[in-house]
Amino acid sequence: MTDYLPEGKRALSRENLHILGSPSLLHEAARQGTILEAKAVLCDAEHNLTVDLGCMRGVIPREEGAIGIRDGSVRDIAVISRVNRPVCFTVTDFRTDGNGREYALLSREKAQRLCLEHYISTLKAGDVIPARVTHLESFGAFADVGCGIVALLPIDAISVSRIEHPKERFAVGMDIKAIVKGIENGRISLSHKELLGTWEENVSVFRAGETVSGIVRSVENYGAFVELSPNLAGLAESREGVRAGQQASVYIKSIIPEKMKIKLIIIDTFDYRYNPQPPRYFQNSDHISRFLYSPENCRKRVESVFA
Repeated sequence: MTDYLPEGKRALSRENLHILGSPSLLHEAARQGTILEAKAVLCDAEHNLTVDLGCMRGVIPREEGAIGIRDGSVRDIAVISRVNRPVCFTVTDFRTDGNGREYALLSREKAQRLCLEHYISTLKAGDVIPARVTHLESFGAFADVGCGIVALLPIDAISVSRIEHPKERFAVGMDIKAIVKGIENGRISLSHKELLGTWEENVSVFRAGETVSGIVRSVENYGAFVELSPNLAGLAESREGVRAGQQASVYIKSIIPEKMKIKLIIIDTFDYRYNPQPPRYFQNSDHISRFLYSPENCRKRVESVFA
């Protein structure tokens, strides 16, 4: 599985740098089909990528830039956008340029196909895998799950506490864990909230009578929902001038596990600029079959089941 990490995670590894520093080791890597990684430094007018291998220049021809480029099912932006970023590849051949210097022909597509065959195809619903956030949209986050193969993490699967945009949780380039929710027609869907802990795990760090920080997530006519952690929110009494998105200092009035409720009083609010930090995970296993968020004695049952 370590051969199929998200792009960027192998670039500075000792083994990867050792191979890239030696033409003879690079030739051996070509014979063995080893997946390597280095930074793409240029994309020419024909959308061929130039890669800095250290000991020599590498070239990824346009049609080898990603699965789907060759048949047109993937747009060329998938290649162009790799400039100044690490790319994974296998070495397919060696050539000599007009100045007599050796350079390597590379294929990112072949590395991705190896990833699909030997890693992605083995994944099952409930598997917990490493991922790297590649871009954010209003409807969810896209994450590299191996060799530049991207999966969707829908916004409602990011955390139990609702958010307006994934940028409130993640930043591009952030390393996260994710759960395989399903694979259909080659498309991988992910979940994340089950890794952020149950209601009881999250509430265990808070006590009635404390004043703590939170984020106002929504304001209703009966009060404001304030997030205390990504998987935990409480209801505060109405207060004039409170707006969604503000940070708040809140007094914890009571905690009621059997109703899965936290009653709060807003002490103060102020504007807040999101600065996402790496998530705190409560789950360390590599597979989850069932996740019960709600307390066992709670009438309301919130559960995820991975087939």
